[in-house]
Amino acid sequence: MGEKPRKLLVLYASQTGNALDAAGRIGREAERRGFPASIVSTDEFDASSLPHEEAAVFVVSTTGQGDSPDSFKAFWRFLLHRNLGNYWLQRVRYAVFGLGDSGYQKYNFVAKKLDKRLSDLGATTIIEKGLGDDQHPSGKPDCFLKMTRNEVLTKSGSTKDVRHFEFQFVSSTIEYEVGDVVELLPSQNPSAVDAFIERCNLDPESFITVGPRETENSGFNEEMITQLPIKLKTFVELTMDVTSASPRRYFFEVMSFYATAEHEKERLQYFASPEGRDDLYNYNQKERRSILEVLEDFPSVQIPFEWLVQLVPLLKPRAFSISSSPLAHPAQVHLTVSIVSWITPYKRTRKGLCSSWLASLTPEQVNIPVWFHKGSLPAPSQSLPLILVGPGTGCAHFRGFIAERAVQAQSSPIAPVMFFLGCRNKDTDFLYRDFWESYAREGGMLSEGKGGGFYTAFSRDQLKKVYVQHKIREMSKKVWDLLCDGAAVYVVGSSTKMPSDVMSALEDIVSETGGSASRLLKALEKAGRYNVEAWS
Repeated sequence: MGEKPRKLLVLYASQTGNALDAAGRIGREAERRGFPASIVSTDEFDASSLPHEEAAVFVVSTTGQGDSPDSFKAFWRFLLHRNLGNYWLQRVRYAVFGLGDSGYQKYNFVAKKLDKRLSDLGATTIIEKGLGDDQHPSGKPDCFLKMTRNEVLTKSGSTKDVRHFEFQFVSSTIEYEVGDVVELLPSQNPSAVDAFIERCNLDPESFITVGPRETENSGFNEEMITQLPIKLKTFVELTMDVTSASPRRYFFEVMSFYATAEHEKERLQYFASPEGRDDLYNYNQKERRSILEVLEDFPSVQIPFEWLVQLVPLLKPRAFSISSSPLAHPAQVHLTVSIVSWITPYKRTRKGLCSSWLASLTPEQVNIPVWFHKGSLPAPSQSLPLILVGPGTGCAHFRGFIAERAVQAQSSPIAPVMFFLGCRNKDTDFLYRDFWESYAREGGMLSEGKGGGFYTAFSRDQLKKVYVQHKIREMSKKVWDLLCDGAAVYVVGSSTKMPSDVMSALEDIVSETGGSASRLLKALEKAGRYNVEAWS
């Protein structure tokens, strides 16, 4: 490719903001690697000066049936002038990245015709054109979010670290509803990624293309397929979970084939055998050893990268329930996240990849790729009475529910809401205390005067533990009255005993009235009025 260019021009043509997002990321990455970059829309660039550029990256979207963005049309007309000649851009090196949707017949038509025209005018490609597909399972994210707030909710003395995160949309905004879920793609520790690449004797700057063998018709992870060459280090960072996921048993079997030290080969063969299953579990799963740690424990093993791509678990986005309302906080997304950390049997400290990464970020630091999905809990209408049960971070959903109803209450009547919140200690673990208590005051949405109520269970503040199911039983008459008024029940939190204990409490309340508890609760479930979301 010759000498590196002294500067880089990034030209974009965007209709909805996605090409602008991509151009911005390319420009920032270029700056980070020592290339001064100019990011300019095609309608603000003098096309006649293009021959004076050393290197240019074009980021263009295709809209509708092969249509170009409005900002691209004048630029394109200039490039079609017949007097430009076949050598007009002979000193320019370029790359084209298109944003399109393969669901349309003229998929990425603008990027394809631009690439051909630049080549016809004598420009030299830096790399094969890239075609981003909105339909691809690992394609572009729905949008990017920028963190604006990172606040610790738990107080000193708590055994947990629970955070409140706020994000703003970057360029484009996605519509969502209360109860929806957002998936975030976490970043891996850069030093650990570098260590993995060095351990495997790989060239981080090399370009690779990943795809199934011609003989493969199934079993290959489609989300790892690349449509164009990609830098190896970037591929590892974005697709291969080398720092948090534990390898499966087959990984140890393959390692044994490539071990040159006899004692390592024997150990790996034993781990891969039925006889070694328990020892493998103690070594690998119980300790949650990462791919990198396992490879470092067997230094004679050198697995070809072609095998690593197939064996290393995919780096997957992590899903979080949104704890904000789009009505109350337009263009924002709030998350309530427990920062995961634990000690293994051999006293190793382990941390959750995504939660610990989020906790380490400072506001305005990075733009995070995200995907939005419908949650398992349906968004309730404002006329529906609610019985909410949310111990711990299970309250995240209901923060959005309450904030939404508060906005709706400004213009129309709303139905009563009962909320049962569980925490360990009032002084250290009372998540969003000011928020809940503001709505529980006289005349507030959670006040008894409005037909609802706010009830707290602090399990560790007294000798005898008190949980949400105990508070539900204490308020049995009011719970029953609200059920008779057509209330829906939402239960969110840990999947240990809590959901079944809450169900038992409700069954007891129904039974006390002489009704059939199982029949009523099944009817509620069938009608979509009994909803549970629990996690381990």
